[in-house]
Amino acid sequence: MSTHIDRRQFLIAAASLPLATRVVFAQAQAAGDARFVFILLRGALDGLAAVPPCGDPAYAGLRRELAIPPPGAAGGALALDATFGLHPSLAFLHEAYRAGELLVAHAVATPYRERSHFDGQDVLEGGGVRPHDYASGWLNRALAALPARSAGSRAEAGIALGQNTPLTMRGPAAVASWSPSRLTALDDDTLARITDLYAADPVLSKRLADALDADEIAQHAGMDVAPRRGAGARYGETVRAAGSFLARDDGPQVAMFDTTGWDTHANEGGAQGPLATRLGALDQALRELKAALDARWSRTVIVLATEFGRTAATNGTRGTDHGTGAAAFVLGGAVEGGRVLADWPGLSGRALYEQRDVAPTLDLRALLKGLLHDHLRVPSKALDGEVFPGSGAVRPVAGLVRA
Repeated sequence: MSTHIDRRQFLIAAASLPLATRVVFAQAQAAGDARFVFILLRGALDGLAAVPPCGDPAYAGLRRELAIPPPGAAGGALALDATFGLHPSLAFLHEAYRAGELLVAHAVATPYRERSHFDGQDVLEGGGVRPHDYASGWLNRALAALPARSAGSRAEAGIALGQNTPLTMRGPAAVASWSPSRLTALDDDTLARITDLYAADPVLSKRLADALDADEIAQHAGMDVAPRRGAGARYGETVRAAGSFLARDDGPQVAMFDTTGWDTHANEGGAQGPLATRLGALDQALRELKAALDARWSRTVIVLATEFGRTAATNGTRGTDHGTGAAAFVLGGAVEGGRVLADWPGLSGRALYEQRDVAPTLDLRALLKGLLHDHLRVPSKALDGEVFPGSGAVRPVAGLVRA
């Protein structure tokens, strides 16, 4: 269930009753003050660009003009270890790595082995092994497995930021949603008249109050909730909102949003170019998210994942095609970072999956299960049977968060 709490869209929404599937505040809460953010990178992020294995002898030959130079070279990768670096546009992530607040996972995949964006995202968000296994998402089911929130709490345990609630956050636990408005602002007199009009209706008055509360939180965070232009501005609005909600004592403990534009079939670029620009915007947004979380940063885990990776070799249009093994990031003050988690298969011809892709060696569910159990205290039984059904054989990765 989802509550959309953008006041400038309230009038449009109210005209389309019933709204039960969009409005209701949840009754679920994780233990303690832990915060968890999931960011879905839709379109299949090129892990060999974001986290180049410069130390792999086959890397430069496969990537040709898209290869990121090794650390120390002009435009070179930001060094992680003897094998891996970060794309030079990811300066904040590199700072976090050096501070022990970033863990990089490579050769990661869901159980999905085809190369359809829609099906791959469905498997990732649903938490199953096949497309369309579930109509709910793993993160929502994780919220449902947590102890009930106290009756005095005003907010849901989870919030989705964006125009729609993604599958990851749909399910039995009600969650809130928020997005920057595309409409012009309503003046105070009009809002007061609407409040009076709906005062006698308990459902409508509750919905309007929730919308105004969320808008007030966003404005107190220093946000301009009017529309802006550009990917960087959209990232900035979203992460400032996420941080302002999560930083509150009575706010949600889990947030999720997605980003698009990672499908780089042509003119991808290497150290510079379209992908570099997009990575830079994401990196800056993550820096802003840390600032917005403020004191909550030390108890926060942020996961960035994509539906699958991209081909090891460059294609004929100076880009990369849909692949398999990908890279994922685990960021935050609660992360036991400063390391790369990878059973690296290598990029030689015999090591590639189907002679074209990074071979996956780590199940993304193992990473997520470890974080949900150790950080949010989701019970192991729920992780195996409800959050990721039938995943008992997938053992959680331990030691991902600070004790």
